[in-house]
Parts: sequence; structure tokens; C-alpha cells
Amino acid sequence: MDKHLHIICLNVPYPVDYGGVFDLFYKLPALQQQGVKIHLHCFEYGRGEQPELNKYCESVHYYKRKTGIKGISIRYPYIVSSRSNKTLLQKLTEDDYPILMEGIHCTYLLNDKRFNQRRCFIRLHNVEHIYYRHLYCNTTSVFKKVYFFLESKILNRYEKKIAAKGTFWSVTEKDAETYRKLGCGKIKFLPLFLPPWTIRTSEGKGSFCLYHGDLGVAENEKAAIWLMKYVFNYLQIPFVIAGKDPTQRVAKLFHKTNTTCLIANPNEKEMQDLISKAHINIIPSFNSTGIKLKLINALFNGRHCIVNEQTIEGTNLEKACQIATDANTFKLLIQQLYGQPFTRDDLNIRHQLLDNMFNNEKNAKQIVEWIWE
Repeated sequence: MDKHLHIICLNVPYPVDYGGVFDLFYKLPALQQQGVKIHLHCFEYGRGEQPELNKYCESVHYYKRKTGIKGISIRYPYIVSSRSNKTLLQKLTEDDYPILMEGIHCTYLLNDKRFNQRRCFIRLHNVEHIYYRHLYCNTTSVFKKVYFFLESKILNRYEKKIAAKGTFWSVTEKDAETYRKLGCGKIKFLPLFLPPWTIRTSEGKGSFCLYHGDLGVAENEKAAIWLMKYVFNYLQIPFVIAGKDPTQRVAKLFHKTNTTCLIANPNEKEMQDLISKAHINIIPSFNSTGIKLKLINALFNGRHCIVNEQTIEGTNLEKACQIATDANTFKLLIQQLYGQPFTRDDLNIRHQLLDNMFNNEKNAKQIVEWIWE
């Protein structure tokens, strides 16, 4: 019997040009290879229709997201209400195929009685109310602070409400445990779907330390500034920050020392080259929900990784990283590791952790088993 699956995406999952779409896109060819006939539904708000998606799907449908005032609701979080769409719901009622919702963003249909008996699955990318609370804490914009605060409150109430309305697949064990505390009885851990990466890390030494990320995002800007002010301001070790759209606040700090370098808007090849040439990839985070793609990328393609507890918590990747608790321990670990070659033993640890966990074929088979077997 044919296996048909509706997948609702919070955004158009192609091109794969930012971390949030990696799992969305690479799940498609992996499921197709397992014989799944995918009916993809995308909310489009700036990325356009993408013919590439037709290669992996039986059908692809696009819907305009209701942005601004049109997307506001007093009952639902903005990320959910702005993706409510009558045409989409009508299409989904035309058959009884199972439905996979990519993110809390796409769960509006769980509040519709027509889908009470439908097999519904939700991919949990973050515990959203916690994620938005962190956004509230990290932004300096008054308008954004108000929005993130209110959205976090509404999301907290909403996530508790829908926790028992479907089967959830989390990206970390920690997020799964958080949802169990919200009353979710059906949640399992499912690793991220990734590009066909193999561990390409080189033994020996690199020539600098690296922090990378989208520098236009408040949390990444905060991490970059924190590293400059409290860690590398006191070290005579080369430090590179690379990423999209660095703010003026970040750029100004790089004029104060000759041991730091800012690389703005590198392309994908340039970024991967930086990750592979760095001796230490430094990945602090102020947000402990979800999983950081920059961490996974660095573990596949870079040498030593220094992280804090918020970056690594619930990922089961602790053995592949050095964990710092504050600015002082970041400095101590950087000084220790900068003179320490990356070894064959370090590589073996990466293989033991990554080869089995981030296996698209195995994880797609797991999805098929959970839905149909």
C-alpha cells in the first residue's frame, strides 16, 4: 500500500540557506527514498515558489502567511494564527493521510474538530514559549521586547493546551522532557536531518578561534559582543567572528584590537572553509531549547569545540565538546586547547557520537515505522 504523507512547513524549505530549514528540507529526500509520497504545504512570505521541491514531493502547495495586523489573534500565538488558512484545511480534509506539522507554528489545525481522529505528528523544533522568553531577554528593541514577552506568555498557555493533541518528535531529549512536564504523553526524540555530511575534521592544529552565526539575530550579536568584551579582550590569540549582517555594535569592537577579525556575509563555501581551518570553534548560547546547527556543523567539519551548558544541554554530545561555565573558564580552556593538537582519539569520539545519531536513512525509516507500522 502506498504511504502518503502531508507535511506542513512553516516556511518554504528551499534554498537551504539558514539553519532553520536544514531539518525541513533534508527530511524530504530521506522520506522519498523510503517510498513516502509527500504532499508538501508551505507558507510563503518572501522566499518564493521553488521548483526544486517538486523533485521530492508528489505535490507542492503554497499559501500566503498573514503578516502584520491580519495575523494577530487574541486566542492563538502570532506564529500560529498568522499561518491559519482555510484553503489548506480544506485540502487536508479531502483524504485521510497522516499529517506532519513542522513546528508549533503549523499546529492551527489541532484546534479544528475535523482533525480530532486524524493521525497528527508535530516536529518540535523548540519549546517555543521558552525560546521567545530568551528572545525577550536578549533584544534591546523596546517594540520587540513587548512582542516577545506577550508571545511567550500566549505560547506558554497554547503549548500546554496542545501537548496532548498529537504525537511529538523533539530535536533534543531536554525538549522532550520539558513537554512531558506540560502533559504530553506521546513524545519521542528524533535527531536532525542534515546534508550528506561526513566527518571531515583534520587532525593537527588550526590557526585561529572562530565564532560564527547570523549576526543580525539578537542572541548571536549578544554572544559575539560577550566574547569580545569578556573573553578575547584579555587574550593574545587570533579570533575571527563570521556571519550574516553584523551590526554596527559588533563592527565597532573590532577596531580596538589587532588580534581580531570580522568577516561579514561569507558565502557557504567560505564559511565551511573557516570552520575547517579554525583550531577552536567557540559556541556560547543564551538559549537552551532546540539544538544549535552551528554546533553540529562544527563537530562534523571543525576541530576543538568549546561550548557552555546552554549550548550542549540535552543533545547527548557532551563528550565531543569542552564545556565552560563562565568567561573565566572560556579563557582557560582556550589557552589550554590552543596549543593542543586535535588527535585521532578526538576524531574517534566524533564518529562514535555522530555517525549513528545523524543518519538520515535510519531516521527516515524510524519515521515510517512510527507512522505506519
